[in-house]
Amino acid sequence: MNEYKKLNIKDWAVEDRPREKLLSNGSRTLTDAELIAILIGSGNVDETAVELSRRILTATDNNLNNLGRKGIHFLKSFNGIGEAKAVSIVAALELGKRRKEADVFTKNKINGSKNAADYFQPLLGDLNHEEFWVMLLDRGNKILDSFMVSQGGISGTIIDVRLILKTALEKLSSGIILCHNHPSGTMEASDADLKITKKIIDAAKIMDISVLDHIIIGQNSYLSLADEGML
Repeated sequence: MNEYKKLNIKDWAVEDRPREKLLSNGSRTLTDAELIAILIGSGNVDETAVELSRRILTATDNNLNNLGRKGIHFLKSFNGIGEAKAVSIVAALELGKRRKEADVFTKNKINGSKNAADYFQPLLGDLNHEEFWVMLLDRGNKILDSFMVSQGGISGTIIDVRLILKTALEKLSSGIILCHNHPSGTMEASDADLKITKKIIDAAKIMDISVLDHIIIGQNSYLSLADEGML
């Protein structure tokens, strides 16, 4: 009896193989599914690597940002995706975020809220939990450093004002920009957001440090408290 055999990538026509297609035509010619297929290498008994990759993307509305918000557990729920393949996908998405982050950092100067949001978006935009970060600037608004103050559940974080000011003083920072994300996607400043902002502003004044802005990051958007006149 002839058994049905699922074609693997090596059985495809050369022009349809993702690796060969990339080598011949460049990475830009590949679809998102084909790029993911290269990462995972193989599919399962019923699907090729590309078909499996398409199904993963369909489950995230064909949006790589949505896929970036998913974790190992989500990826392993697909037949044919084990821990090693899931880790490869997560690692590749993280590299993409860091590349974008590095591009922003080379500018090294903040001229407005959009620059600050562009810097923090790759760090915070895809997270399912809330994190609070601080950017340190010199008198010319050049970036000295940035660091995470705290992280917590989706409902909020605990902010240590003393840690923020201690680090700012050690780095000889003249100005700081506060930033945290709203995993829910809500682009409104809560009462808690406004209270912690005022608390940090008041404490920073004593040290002659200016709080220039507080940026709230969503998946594909941001809110600047400075732009909204809320500082």
